[in-house]
Amino acid sequence: MTKSETVLVTRGQGVLGITLNRPEKLNSFNEEMHIAFRAALQTAHDDPTVRAVLLTGSGRGFCAGQDLGDRDPRSGEVPDLGHTLETFYNPSLRLIRSLEKPVICAVNGVAAGAGANIAFACDIVLAAESARFIQAFSKIGLVPDAGGTWSLTRILGEPRAKALAMTAEPLGAAKAAEWGLIWKAVEDASLMEEASELASRLAAGPTLGLGLTKRLMQAAATHSLDEQLDMERDLQRQAGRSADYAEGVLAFLEKRQPEFKGQ
Repeated sequence: MTKSETVLVTRGQGVLGITLNRPEKLNSFNEEMHIAFRAALQTAHDDPTVRAVLLTGSGRGFCAGQDLGDRDPRSGEVPDLGHTLETFYNPSLRLIRSLEKPVICAVNGVAAGAGANIAFACDIVLAAESARFIQAFSKIGLVPDAGGTWSLTRILGEPRAKALAMTAEPLGAAKAAEWGLIWKAVEDASLMEEASELASRLAAGPTLGLGLTKRLMQAAATHSLDEQLDMERDLQRQAGRSADYAEGVLAFLEKRQPEFKGQ
């Protein structure tokens, strides 16, 4: 398949950089961009040299969700939006959540609709202070998708999730951080530097253990305490047999920085 310029992919220091790249459309998704985005996420899964992912957008916005230019009702066609979700959004969201490597999202501007919810699916979200998150679906008679009803309700609770979805009021980065919806809001000029440093630091870390941590955290919401304790036992056993654990202990005993291999 021909390489698409709608998603830019870079590599460095174990980090796979994914940049949504339709700045003239606020990085809203069309079919070509969906396919390229999913391919980039699949690369992160398949390539063992990738130890962290850094997702961001080009231009003045992160992502405005779906490109509504492809949904003009004047065409006379009635769209099957469920097909769009099942074919494009849902597989990509599942790839983000199932990737046992850190996924860092740097929200550089407006994140609206599915664009906001893709960010919330990532493991650590940093946002420029000027960024805003908007559940824009109610403005056009739709329901939140791309995992929005799942992530917002679990992170914020039902009252705030409902209010954001029904009013479509913008939520600033500072308030999103205060509410625990994202990790932190940072100065606009510092966003990419801080996000890149974080991605590089995690990529140099014990990738196996970080991936197992992600699996545990994501399972906790649906587990009883006994189930979670059992899962911690099993995954700690796996982590304790890893080369990274041996290196971490050895480095501690030798009073030096560990050199993790992600194994």
